[in-house]
Amino acid sequence: MAEKPAAPNPINPVRSVRFRLLAIALLPTLVILPLLLGVTMVRWSGKFDALLITKVNSDLTVAHQYLATILENTGERLEAITGSSRLRDIVVEGQAAPLAGFLEENREKLGLDFLLVVDGKGAVTASAGTAATQLRVDWPVRSTALAGKASYAMDVFSEKELQALSPSLAKRARLEIVSTTNVDSEAHKVETRGMMIHAASPLRLPGSEPMALVGGKLLNQNLDFIDTINDLVYREASLPEGSQGTATLFLDDVRISTNVRLFENRRALGTRVSEAVHSAVLGAGQVWLDSAFVVNDWYISAYEPLVDSYGKRVGMLYVGFLEAPFARAKYETLGSVIAAFLGITILSIPVFLRWARGIFKPLERMTQTISQVDEGDLGARTGLAPTGDEIGQVAVHLDELLERLQQREGELRAWNEELNVRVEQRTQELQLANLRLEATTKQLVMSEKLATIGEITAGVAHEINNPIAVIQGNLEVARSMLGDQADVAKTEFNLIDEQVDRISRIVGKLLQFARPEEFAGYVERQSPSTVISDCMPLVKHVLNRAGIEVIRRDEAMGLLAMNRTELQQVLVNLIVNAAHAMPDGGTLSLGCVDEDRHGSQGVAITVSDTGVGMSEEVVGRIFDPFFTTKRQEGTGLGLSVSQMLIARQGGEISVKSALGAGTAFTVWLPQAR
Repeated sequence: MAEKPAAPNPINPVRSVRFRLLAIALLPTLVILPLLLGVTMVRWSGKFDALLITKVNSDLTVAHQYLATILENTGERLEAITGSSRLRDIVVEGQAAPLAGFLEENREKLGLDFLLVVDGKGAVTASAGTAATQLRVDWPVRSTALAGKASYAMDVFSEKELQALSPSLAKRARLEIVSTTNVDSEAHKVETRGMMIHAASPLRLPGSEPMALVGGKLLNQNLDFIDTINDLVYREASLPEGSQGTATLFLDDVRISTNVRLFENRRALGTRVSEAVHSAVLGAGQVWLDSAFVVNDWYISAYEPLVDSYGKRVGMLYVGFLEAPFARAKYETLGSVIAAFLGITILSIPVFLRWARGIFKPLERMTQTISQVDEGDLGARTGLAPTGDEIGQVAVHLDELLERLQQREGELRAWNEELNVRVEQRTQELQLANLRLEATTKQLVMSEKLATIGEITAGVAHEINNPIAVIQGNLEVARSMLGDQADVAKTEFNLIDEQVDRISRIVGKLLQFARPEEFAGYVERQSPSTVISDCMPLVKHVLNRAGIEVIRRDEAMGLLAMNRTELQQVLVNLIVNAAHAMPDGGTLSLGCVDEDRHGSQGVAITVSDTGVGMSEEVVGRIFDPFFTTKRQEGTGLGLSVSQMLIARQGGEISVKSALGAGTAFTVWLPQAR
């Protein structure tokens, strides 16, 4: 016999022509180009962010230069005042009123908060904007001026020093600290210090001790000053729509002058800078150029430290603009590029696939056809029309080969089927003969067994009946002879009566099993639910004694054709057996339902319990004559007699049981016609 050829190895998808063609075309489009695009976008995004940092750094430079210019102009103007002949004339004349008027005139012209003349001991000889009479002269700005050189700086004045100059300055400098996001803790609740543009110029007159002209401008809540910086740095149309330029002056980490909004109509005065910025700028003296959270939004920010006349970092200058519009523009640009790439890819891939399909479709069709033939479908064909190329010629040649193969295979199948038919016919004849022989043998063995059991049972019953009659007769004679004295042994006589009656019932069951035709009653139409109800009084004492709950489900509409007494005998036997299986109580379910079996209408009566159940071995022998699990009381004939009575009416009895899960007997009988 020829061996079946080995099945071809399955095609590795990775090595298929389709995969290779797709990889060659799509690798640049879907892998290399996206990688290059991604790298380009990352670099562009970095450059974009770097440009924003460069811009904000440039903005900071402008603000720094403006602040430096303000300081320098203030110092130069004070020098111009001290060098004026008018001031010298007024001082030489020693008239206080003209000097005070001159100072007030120049204070207002320079926009200063105070302007005064102080000597080397700190005594104020003339002033404008302040009522102070004695001042410190150990400030580097003032001591330098008293030494003969003009000086200017950003200095921080304490609340006491501001109060000495003017209570209004102390009040203006006072700011409530506002709780701010991204700030770890608050050292104090109120900022009372003031940041000043502090300038001094030497004033020397012939024959007098050194004096200095000192002026100052408080920057706390000086909104005109900070708005001027903001307008200078962020001119109109210098930022995209939606962005907003901001500028802030910090005293330490507290905003003392800003155009950043806390709410729509309230500036963020008294708010604090984030801990990260504070540590980098005031702690390390670095210039911060990065994105930072400012009050309630993210800004591209630039911070630089401000140093006082002592060289100590006392505050910060900040400029920045809202990051969101730039981020949105960047992401929209990235999205547009990605969308354009995806659009081009989506449009180009179908075009390529259409071209590639003309190459790999014929190859796939041939591969599928070969697989179908290998699976047994010899009628499979590629169905490809001649195209004139190499692949088309191979497909046509393959179809011709398959056609010849199918013709040869058809001839072989015809021969094989004829041979199989002959073998099958002989095999069926032999199997049928074996089945008939086996059935006949079993029937003969069973008939012989039953006949033997019947003869033995009938003989035993006959032999037992004679002694029973003698015992019963002599018992009556003994009662008659003893008369009233028989009451002394009444219990014993009753016990003998009960046992003799039990022996008679056992003999009756033996005879019923051995000669069933002699015990057959007349057949009548019965309602199954009525028969079940009639059985309940007979078993009531057994059920009540065990505390068993009875559940009825009567759904059958058909009637049965069976002797009423015999059907009751079967049901009572099943109910009593169920009660014995539930000595500690349980649930007994009785039901009847219409059920068709073997093409005939009938009624199924079910007796099920929740008792101890039976093993498979016991279930297999439960209908055998003389087999019992009740060693003390049972005869082993109850179920076998029940089966015989049901079978005689054309019915059948079956059982389902499992240890610990209860038992269910089903009696099926055909309906009465």
